[in-house]
Amino acid sequence: MKYSNVALSITGLLLIFGVAAKSQPLKVSDNKRFLVKEDGSPFFYLADTGWELFHRLDRNEADYYLRNRASKGFTAIQAVILSEINGLTVPNAEGNLPLVDFDPSQPNEKYFELVDHVVQKAEEFGLYMALLPTWGAHAEDQPHPLFDNKMIFTESNARTYGEFLGKRYKDQWNVLWILGGDRVPTGKENIWNAMAEGLKKGAGNAHLISYHPSGQQTSSEWFHKTNWLDFNILQSEHQRFSDNVYTRVANDYNLSPPKPVLNGEPAYEDINEWFNPANPRYNDYEIRKYAYWSVFAGAFGHTYGNNNIWQMYTADVSPIIYANMPWNEALEQPGASQMKHLRNLMESRPFLTRIPDQSLINQENYEYASDHMQATRNGQPGKKDATYIMAYLPMSRDVSIKTDAIAGGNLFVWWYSPVTGEAIPYGKVKNTGVFKISTWNVFIKENQPGPDWVIVIDDADKKYPAPGKK
Repeated sequence: MKYSNVALSITGLLLIFGVAAKSQPLKVSDNKRFLVKEDGSPFFYLADTGWELFHRLDRNEADYYLRNRASKGFTAIQAVILSEINGLTVPNAEGNLPLVDFDPSQPNEKYFELVDHVVQKAEEFGLYMALLPTWGAHAEDQPHPLFDNKMIFTESNARTYGEFLGKRYKDQWNVLWILGGDRVPTGKENIWNAMAEGLKKGAGNAHLISYHPSGQQTSSEWFHKTNWLDFNILQSEHQRFSDNVYTRVANDYNLSPPKPVLNGEPAYEDINEWFNPANPRYNDYEIRKYAYWSVFAGAFGHTYGNNNIWQMYTADVSPIIYANMPWNEALEQPGASQMKHLRNLMESRPFLTRIPDQSLINQENYEYASDHMQATRNGQPGKKDATYIMAYLPMSRDVSIKTDAIAGGNLFVWWYSPVTGEAIPYGKVKNTGVFKISTWNVFIKENQPGPDWVIVIDDADKKYPAPGKK
């Protein structure tokens, strides 16, 4: 298939010129809760899962993909250099394998020229590349028959490979490193520690590093107190609708010392629950729930995924986990376009002082429930210094929110749609310490897609713009 470099050209040019002055490497915020740009300005990590990008797309296709994701408000792409699906034995779209003789200490220059191109093209669009040096299987599974029945990675060549990558991309402001790749590292910690040491030796502290574990796991279990892990990643995975992702995020958020936390692989849009074709597929509504639950529970951003896109599926390859739509068509599935509304909402209020606060929920609110409400605000824990409160409601219900965390005497209340990004004013009310409404749906325009909403309660004196606007 062919992809025009002219497509979305106006959007592309706007993005290029709009981000040029803001192109900065990332670091951890002073309060250890967020990622920020080098000058300390806020950064909302909104990633798309493009695991097979370097393996299955040629340059024109990769450019098309990156341009599309930038135009939809994504800020990062998660992709694997030594990919999962026969990534060591099947050449990439340009006919090149990544390693000479399956040896990580002998990277193939021609393969990495494509990686270079993608990283640099992402830079043009203001996108950060969260790069996995290898899929975890190549470091942690069985010996490879094409490599003299030895493990592909050893502690020694993992360090060498890490140093190669660090040196090669040390001057790219838009790179982050994610070790692992859907694996539990027990017994192989030395491999990942060595690879991290190599990355640091090659690039110094130019780039942040984390680890991507297997499903229902978190990097904190193995690496939280290592000096190379800058932020934690958990994978809530694809096993059940309404998974309690908020509990998983909160567990990492509350660890000591504090480190930023990310749900780096929630359920994918258009994947079957429990990977079983007899079960329904995750739709945009289920994907939104995971996103808002995760961020409101304390995550510094979110990763979106699509079952057709992570594998860059086309009719020319065998589908994995029942992929059913070409990747270029799946780019337009609704969940991806809706993710920007979460980013816009977070960026429309004070960003770096935001905290999770379930004490604001003044009503029955079960764990492990499809209608679980999750609340966030700004300010300090235990202090009544907030200037805004947000609560995510997965479905229409009566609402009772404590507002005494806001000191101001008047509140301005909004309803914000995670589907459309529209902010609907409820209006100004007195701050009595609790905001209740039992017929709130009469204030929502008819035929709104829903069923989920965010209630935004501001200190009226702050005169904040409408949620989602700057």
